[in-house]
Amino acid sequence: MTVVTHLLDPATGTPPCGPPVLDPATGWTVTRHADVRAALLDPACHVPVARPGPPGTLAWLRGTVSRFSPPATHPTRRAAGAAMLAALDPDELREAAARRTGEALDRAGDRLDVMAVLARRVPLRVLAARLGLADLDAAVPAVTTVAAAYHPGADPATVRRADRAVAALLELTPPDPPEVRANRIGLLVQAGDATAGLIGAATRHVLAWPADVPTGALLAEVLRLDPPVRGTRRVTTGPVRLGGRDLAPGSAVLLRFDAANRDPAVFAEPDRLLPGRPGAALTFGTGPRGCPGERHALALATGVVDVLRRRCRPVPAPVRHEPHALLRVPTRLEVCPR
Repeated sequence: MTVVTHLLDPATGTPPCGPPVLDPATGWTVTRHADVRAALLDPACHVPVARPGPPGTLAWLRGTVSRFSPPATHPTRRAAGAAMLAALDPDELREAAARRTGEALDRAGDRLDVMAVLARRVPLRVLAARLGLADLDAAVPAVTTVAAAYHPGADPATVRRADRAVAALLELTPPDPPEVRANRIGLLVQAGDATAGLIGAATRHVLAWPADVPTGALLAEVLRLDPPVRGTRRVTTGPVRLGGRDLAPGSAVLLRFDAANRDPAVFAEPDRLLPGRPGAALTFGTGPRGCPGERHALALATGVVDVLRRRCRPVPAPVRHEPHALLRVPTRLEVCPR
């Protein structure tokens, strides 16, 4: 296998690694690999719980999915999503994503916007079809609308649009119990931005790599160095000792995956993209709250990127990202089909 190292653009806003830092206004920020991993595994570091809302609204969805559930209800809700994923074959997802990508390139002209045509559409269409949604043309934009408001901080107009999109998605899902339907939609929403961001980052960084370097190895490094999900939040429910610091009960904690993934104590030459390197990135989390759809997301992204590597070359241009504190998703990335 040809071994090449590429130095990526360091201007990503990733903080340096160091001991946990307290900002009196916002709480603790954790950046070292060992500290982030310890917090993910600490039962006293809880995911902030979403309050339930009226049935069929965004607040209801957030209050019912496993992602924002309290410890008492999380295992059951997570099991509902895991059962849906267990019925899906990652290899079949990869093949379907590759097939749809090839079809889109066949229809493309001299240039194609990867984000609009592929990254934000192909994975969601493939996954939504296999999760039983009735109308893919309606489901994909509705999922995108919900994703824009899924995390706290969305403006009221965005939330109202998301409320309507949640109601529309419920009309498209199989007639399961409400908790199952919510977690079916949650799987799609969580896959949307994250998978699109991974495909976008891969388009930026790996299209020119030699064909003998496996796409899976390249995606693992892209997830480490330019992760689509840059961090996650926790709140302490008891005293926590982390990285030599004492965190009081009720402390807000921001775990920075992007910084931990560049920790020089774990990754030699941390700012270089080097496929096959040792060490485990934390982008998908770990422990009881780790992402249950890691294999499926990687399969979908691999299907798209495999075809892009064979059939396209990148178009050099400045890259802008959507405004979000913890997601890194390019707004537009053009390629030239060949």
